[in-house]
Amino acid sequence: MDRAAQVREAFPELAEIRDDDLRDKVVEAWARGLERGGWRDIADIPYAWNIHDVTNVEHTRGVVKIAVESAEIQRDFHGADPDFDVIRAACLLHDVGKCYEYVTHVDEELTDPDPTYVTEDIPHSMSGYALAHEVGVPLAVQRAIPHFIGEIPRRTMEAELVKSANSASSNAITQAAMGISLKEWVKRYSQTQE
Repeated sequence: MDRAAQVREAFPELAEIRDDDLRDKVVEAWARGLERGGWRDIADIPYAWNIHDVTNVEHTRGVVKIAVESAEIQRDFHGADPDFDVIRAACLLHDVGKCYEYVTHVDEELTDPDPTYVTEDIPHSMSGYALAHEVGVPLAVQRAIPHFIGEIPRRTMEAELVKSANSASSNAITQAAMGISLKEWVKRYSQTQE
C-alpha cells in the first residue's frame, strides 16, 4: 500500500508548497500516521469521532482554503507578510493526529492500528504536533499545528490563521451535520474537556 501516494492524491494543495523538502515532510508525517493507525484509506478517517458524513480530508482541505484566502486578504488589504508555505503545511498537518485518535470510532475492518501509537488519551492536535516534529518540519510549522486554547503560549500570525480557519470549517461542518455550532459541539462532545 502506497500511503504517500494516497496523501498526494487526497491533498492537491501540497503542490502549492514551494519548499520541496517541507512538502515531502508533510507527506511523510501523514504516511507515518496512516501506517501506525493502520488506516487502509485516508478517506476513511472521519472529521470527528461522531461525525462520519464529512471526512478529515474534506475538513483539512477546507481549512487550507480558508486560511490561504484569509492570508491573501491580510497581505493584499492590510500589507501583512504571511508565510504561505507555513500556513499550507500547518493546515495540512493540523489534524494528522486523528490517524491515532479516531481508530476506535470507525468499523474495525477500516484499520489495523499499532497500539504503540494509537490512543484517545492524547488529543489529535498534540499527536499531530509530535508527528510533525518527528519528521522534522520547521518550528514555524510545528507551532501552528496545536489549535486548542492554551496549547501554545505565544502564537504567530500563521498559527492564528490555522486556528481560525479550523474553527470556521468546523463550525460550518457541525452546523450542517448536526444543526449546532462548534461551541455547542465542543461543550457536548469534545474529548479534551474536563
